[in-house]
Amino acid sequence: PTPGAYDDTDTDADPLAPALPVLTTTEEIHRAVIQNGVQQAVFADGPAGTAGTDADRAPLVALFHEYGCATWFVGGGAGRGPMAQHVWGFTCRRVDPPTARRGIRVKRLLDIAVAGPVLVAISPVLLACALAVRFLDGPGVLFRQERVGQHGRPFTLLKFRTLRPADDHEAATRWSVANDRRMSPVGHILRRTSMDELPQIWNVLRGDMSLVGPRPERPFFVANFSKTHPGYAARHRMPVGITGLAQVNGLRGDTSIEDRSRFDNHYIDHWSLWQDVCIIIRTALSLVRPAGS
Repeated sequence: PTPGAYDDTDTDADPLAPALPVLTTTEEIHRAVIQNGVQQAVFADGPAGTAGTDADRAPLVALFHEYGCATWFVGGGAGRGPMAQHVWGFTCRRVDPPTARRGIRVKRLLDIAVAGPVLVAISPVLLACALAVRFLDGPGVLFRQERVGQHGRPFTLLKFRTLRPADDHEAATRWSVANDRRMSPVGHILRRTSMDELPQIWNVLRGDMSLVGPRPERPFFVANFSKTHPGYAARHRMPVGITGLAQVNGLRGDTSIEDRSRFDNHYIDHWSLWQDVCIIIRTALSLVRPAGS
């Protein structure tokens, strides 16, 4: 389904036209791509004299390609040659997003090189945490929850269970349970030391997450924050992470979403492998004075 049409001229809508939402800003496009899982975008030439130039379209094309969307150009000189593609007689041309930057591939190699040995090294700690949850809090050691990853793709995030939610709705829509009285002593310890996050190393090895990146959030909050906080949707240009620039600067738990978005986008815009290494080291050092999440 088409989530909307982009028109930067902001003209009055034709009263006889279908009720299709018109996106007039780049931020609205970010939100639409994330919320609707857009995979293809179509650029169609308008009436004579209104078709945009390649230079006009370049920023939007780059935006869609950042999210892994293919782009189609319909009309005008979109396709040439005897076997050009067409849509009901209108020539068209498909442009797929460029392959991942070499730096992102190196980032993935870093994730595997660090997460694999760490998972083996901390296996006794994982076992101890699992046994503590099982025998002190009952069955159901792992807590599984849907989160939004890179390009808006959902995945199942793993944690050690620190509290059993009343139902699926509470799990999906309650912002924080840090001071919930239902949390057991072992749950408080796991959250205060951030050991409840350790199973996410498996998410890293699976490729759902990276060691460093914007923290993933639940779909309910992604939809809300994308509407109310400029730049929030743009965080999903990069793989989500266990830790990030926002977290090592104290923005964890119930802290400003606007500030987190700013830090996350700064991290993405200035990404380097060295920055990832520094954030990993700062995160490890912070564990000696845990503050919980």
